[in-house]
Amino acid sequence: MAKISFPRVLDALQDSSTAFPHRYLKNFSDLEPGDIKALKAVWGDVPTLRKQQLVKDLEKLSTDDTLVSMDAFARAMLEDPDEQIRLYAIRMLWESNDPRLAAALIRILQGDPSEEVRGEAASVLGGFVYRGELEEISPQLLKDVEDALLAAAQQEEHRLSKRVAVEALGYSSRPEVTAIIRNAYSQHDPQWVASALFAMGRSSDPDQWQEDVLYSLDQDNSEIRLAAVQAAGELALGSARPALLAALETEENEDVYRAIIWSLSQIGGEDVQIVLYNLADATPDDDLGEYIEEALENLTFTEDLERYDMFTFDPDEPEE
Repeated sequence: MAKISFPRVLDALQDSSTAFPHRYLKNFSDLEPGDIKALKAVWGDVPTLRKQQLVKDLEKLSTDDTLVSMDAFARAMLEDPDEQIRLYAIRMLWESNDPRLAAALIRILQGDPSEEVRGEAASVLGGFVYRGELEEISPQLLKDVEDALLAAAQQEEHRLSKRVAVEALGYSSRPEVTAIIRNAYSQHDPQWVASALFAMGRSSDPDQWQEDVLYSLDQDNSEIRLAAVQAAGELALGSARPALLAALETEENEDVYRAIIWSLSQIGGEDVQIVLYNLADATPDDDLGEYIEEALENLTFTEDLERYDMFTFDPDEPEE
């Protein structure tokens, strides 16, 4: 099939008498500078609802299809006047490690009029913190991102973007982050507690947060339980295994129940494989059964990794 020319795609975008063809969406992948210029020339003439639907569809496509890249399109939309368009554009850029994007997101975090957009910017900046901890970006860029998130977590007046900044800082090893997470966890608001637990799960520091996570596994609030279960899995807390296995018998919230299954696959250990196999055999729900099968595959990966770590030679360890 011959590739559709981008001018033809733009003509279809401007034709409000008919729905925009779904098959044209992939033509927004890997746009060249000339394509971006042509798009911007007609963008203002496209009805707002049509533009919002396009950006929403492109965000979903970028999530579902790893072969497309909407980065160029999304970066062009970061300063769009419409809040929803900016929001979906930021979501499309989650995996980008372009330093110029980090600078743009910092500006958005510091000055966008929409709290939701600022929160989304904070969330994507969390990915830069993660890559910084892995030394995949420069130390200076990591510092700039962390400084912006720390300022938002401590000074931002609006609770959504402030909470997301705390979550994003979970990846950071900066010493001041611990106090910020503890302060969030001490709040009486379940959303703040859940955000703190989310940050704990990202910290790679089970010794620091084990007691808080274990305590939160049994809370009445399902949002807190969900965040605690996820944190237990991310931290691979073996001490959480008995509570999670027991919760499979009592948990009534579907999201929490699924999170328990996945977290057990991240923790592994005694009885987990047998329990998950039995769950897969017993469930009449095909969707849940498929999810458990994916968890079993992840459990195999977890146990293989543990075996690898067990037999990895440590050159600093003295020979017996």
